[in-house]
Amino acid sequence: MTDEDIGTHMGVKTQRTVRGNDPDKAVISVSLTGAMTLRSRCPTVPYTPQEIAEQAQEAREAGAAAAHIHARTENGSPTFDTQTYQEIYDEVRDHTDILINFSTGALHEPLESRIEYVKEVGPDIAALNMGSMNYAKWSDNQNDYAFNMVFENSFKDIEKMVKAMNEADVKPELECFDTGHIGSIRPLLKQGILEHPIYFSIIMGIVGGIPPTVNNLMNQVRQLPDDANWQVIGIGYPTQWPLIGAALSMGGNIRVGVEDNYYLKEGEKASNAELVERAARMTRDMDREPATPDEAAEIMGFEPNR
Repeated sequence: MTDEDIGTHMGVKTQRTVRGNDPDKAVISVSLTGAMTLRSRCPTVPYTPQEIAEQAQEAREAGAAAAHIHARTENGSPTFDTQTYQEIYDEVRDHTDILINFSTGALHEPLESRIEYVKEVGPDIAALNMGSMNYAKWSDNQNDYAFNMVFENSFKDIEKMVKAMNEADVKPELECFDTGHIGSIRPLLKQGILEHPIYFSIIMGIVGGIPPTVNNLMNQVRQLPDDANWQVIGIGYPTQWPLIGAALSMGGNIRVGVEDNYYLKEGEKASNAELVERAARMTRDMDREPATPDEAAEIMGFEPNR
């Protein structure tokens, strides 16, 4: 681990905590769709494979190296249909060289169907939730929950999904909403089904997970293996942008996109490409450069599946 004191951020002393990341390059991921974000709330959300591919291309041109994708139907409902994921993969690959990252998260969809599209389609990366939790988002404007549920991810299911990703030569992205989720890697390493270097997403801002503060982000990073690659995912506005600034100052990678937050600033909704453009500006302001897809894959330690 390399720690270089670089001053203060938001009044909190921070360190360039690089771990396995590149201190000169930052991987910018874009969460294009989400499973629950609707056009009635954000008109720029893409639904169809063509729309997803076009926005992936725009995000790549703006500085994104990877696109995180939930499949949607034409009316915006989430779908786990393998053929739909194949159509998305083919369209995106026809448009751009961006790394393709499929979600495997679901509330009621059987694990077998999620394993199927990962194995059959073979994206570069697939996201994997690392634990069960109360999973909610609170809206101050509505004084109510935007969503409120129990998110179940047993160790048995996590192990099955990692094995399926290994068989398909897909890089696992471990989505960690709390410190215990990071600790869940130990049995996977002991069994030999998870290998270094490991790619983590530190997700902050979900009610039921770790509170979204810079101090908590620093603590999460300290729990990671020395060769780990990590990115921060800040959920909602204004949570996201300060966490992105902190992660960049610590040598981490970042994710933006309408799944996580669709505001550039209060009251100003944006497209995926516009959110990436701001993230790329912030990256350069930190004297780092957005990584290309090939550079991102090298940083994360895998070969793209294209």
